[in-house]
Amino acid sequence: MASASSPKSRPGLLDGLDPEQCAAASAPRGPVCVLAGAGTGKTRTITHRIAHLIRSGHVAAGQVLAVTFTARAAGEMRSRLRGLGVDAAQALTFHAAARRQLRYFWPRVIGDRPWDLLENKFRYVGQAANRAGLSTETEVLRDLAGEIEWAKASLVSPDDYPAVVSRTQRDIPARATQIAEVYRNYEKIKNSAQVLDFDDLLLHTTAVLEEHAAVAEEFRDRYRCFVVDEYQDVTPLQQRLLDAWLGGRDDLTVVGDANQTIYSFGGASPRSLLEFTRRFPDATVVRLERDYRSTPQVVTLANQVIGAARGRPAGSRLKLIGQRPPGPEPRFAEFDDEAAEAEAVARRVRDLLDGGVAASEIAVLYRVNAQSEAYEQALTEAGIPYLVRGGERFFARTEVRQAMSALRVATADSGVVDLVTTVRSVLARVGLTEQPPSGGAAKERWDALLALVELAEELASTVEDADLHRFVAELDQRAAAQHPPTVEGVTLASLHAAKGLEWDAVFLVGLAEGTMPILHADGDDAAIEEERRLFYVGVTRAREHLWLSWALARTPGGRRNRRRSRFLYGLIPEDHPAARVARSQQKQVVVKTRCRVCDGPLLETMEVKLGRCGRCPSTVDEKLLEKLKAWRGERSRELKVPAFVVFTDATLMAIAEQRPTDDVALVAISGIGATKLERFGAEVLDVVRSAMRS
Repeated sequence: MASASSPKSRPGLLDGLDPEQCAAASAPRGPVCVLAGAGTGKTRTITHRIAHLIRSGHVAAGQVLAVTFTARAAGEMRSRLRGLGVDAAQALTFHAAARRQLRYFWPRVIGDRPWDLLENKFRYVGQAANRAGLSTETEVLRDLAGEIEWAKASLVSPDDYPAVVSRTQRDIPARATQIAEVYRNYEKIKNSAQVLDFDDLLLHTTAVLEEHAAVAEEFRDRYRCFVVDEYQDVTPLQQRLLDAWLGGRDDLTVVGDANQTIYSFGGASPRSLLEFTRRFPDATVVRLERDYRSTPQVVTLANQVIGAARGRPAGSRLKLIGQRPPGPEPRFAEFDDEAAEAEAVARRVRDLLDGGVAASEIAVLYRVNAQSEAYEQALTEAGIPYLVRGGERFFARTEVRQAMSALRVATADSGVVDLVTTVRSVLARVGLTEQPPSGGAAKERWDALLALVELAEELASTVEDADLHRFVAELDQRAAAQHPPTVEGVTLASLHAAKGLEWDAVFLVGLAEGTMPILHADGDDAAIEEERRLFYVGVTRAREHLWLSWALARTPGGRRNRRRSRFLYGLIPEDHPAARVARSQQKQVVVKTRCRVCDGPLLETMEVKLGRCGRCPSTVDEKLLEKLKAWRGERSRELKVPAFVVFTDATLMAIAEQRPTDDVALVAISGIGATKLERFGAEVLDVVRSAMRS
């Protein structure tokens, strides 16, 4: 007989789903592809699908393996499944699932003790770089580690690395042969130490399943049904592991949105999502486009952002349809400098707080982590609590560790007492008072303890007869998965870190050329489109209030030579004070698409860069070009970066052809945005003027 909490005893499991969600959740066993736009309820849909398959008898709960990309998303999926009465289904990240499987099969396949997991590869990368004669400075090691991670995720060996990066024209931090040598050395050092990095978890698990038939048979007998969330972000390595899990079977549900592909630098590609129906011609395909997260005003802006994207494949053309009541129009704001922008954001945050918006429902999102400092300072001066996402981990905080220790001790003598009352009583011993402290560090500690109480309230409301033992187990599971509860405070986060999250109010700041899109993306059409998708992800994080701002200078009194992001063209309302300037800048961009010699259209990236079509003769000043290359070489050595990071060969060629003599002419050259103008503009113009005088 089914228990009270099992899916079989819950009538109307599909009640409350919209027609498209219901179609996805109730699709027959087999390949299913759910194209789910932002805010369309994809987690709700796939968890209901899992519960429906179990309830219908298609699969046992223990035979389901659902994988996603972050511990937080996996934790959210487990919570949703638990609310539907499904406890035995596995919901994990790719790496967590592989680690469990590898640990289980290791004694049979390898025979000795399992190798330890390498939490931080910097030490080994440093040794490998030193052997290859490269710098071991932190920034260099970070770039080298990133290249190794990309190569392994892309199934590229050290021997194949130079040819692959040449074929794909990948921007790399050193010569390909040097990086390949670092990669080769790193693998040798790591294997000698008998440790695994996170990519090894996937590689070794895949190898075990591909090379050991008995192991593969046992695994496939255990797991019959697979669900993959965020399928647009799978790497070739993750896809190969998934194929090994499936073993030719097709009981697979994938969910994704190609418009939110933002991790290609790490090897992610939407190809598997876009080619799903080619691989499984009989697959059920469902499109989720009803946006329940954001107001129609935010949805309209999001559709405008992604609608301007170039080369969108058919499978990515989802158009969101807002389902919420109308809300305020998005706000646009331009400031003289970054400090003024941050102060204005802090004032607006205070207005929202005074209007009843919770601090935890407000986020300030930026392109790079270095931008957070100005907002940390502005919020501190305004007396507004904040949390930097990616900072100190919740479960590593002293007061949280003390609280969990006290709760474990209390399980030894806990009787039949209300869970929430028990938790409050225990946490009172480690500092939880009835009233919060006035502010500062004491208030932060109090907020962390209160978050544990709220988590107990959530567990009590979803699990019948939940007790302290169950609560402590829940905390341990969350700590292992780094799935913290909500803590009161404004969130500061990068756009990449904000993926998968949402808030009532979102501030998208620093929307200037050189930052959004990021400087090194300029001149690369694919990179620019990924930056546009990242901007789209930021817009779609907002439920109701959306603020978009930029600054014309970095510091007070600095040169106001920055331009607002190209992604804002066409978004700013006609009656906005900045609209006239935006239209003027847009016209400047349009002018760049005509040949400066014959006025014909410029169709290729290189033509746009040079400002002339391929039919017209080059007017390059060879002496100037040599001087520019010599200057670039000096600057790249000073900055300890590859020469192309300063300026690409194509940009130097364009400068040598057009010979700009002022900032306006220089910034008109494709590839020279506000950031490079500010950093190198005066020096480049000096080189040009010197060459023209000689």
